[in-house]
Amino acid sequence: MAVTICRMVVIGITALYLFALGYFVIGTYGLFGQEADPMAGVFLLPLGLPWSLLLTGLPEALRPWALVAAPLINIAFFTVMCRRTTARVRAAKN
Repeated sequence: MAVTICRMVVIGITALYLFALGYFVIGTYGLFGQEADPMAGVFLLPLGLPWSLLLTGLPEALRPWALVAAPLINIAFFTVMCRRTTARVRAAKN
């Protein structure tokens, strides 16, 4: 049960990240007839918390790249935690 919930959380966060990343690219570059929107990255901020709060010290040119990469840290964290949970569940069954 815990393994299934963990996998669903990782898949859900990854899907939200891909949606937010797509919206960021479409809104930033004005693809598909959309006007360029300076607030296109707003959906990436909550997915990258708490790492996105640490971006204020970076130079202006690196902030968009760091904003895109911040949610990947959380996805990696949840993936590692799910693998550890899976290993513990399998060890408990044996």
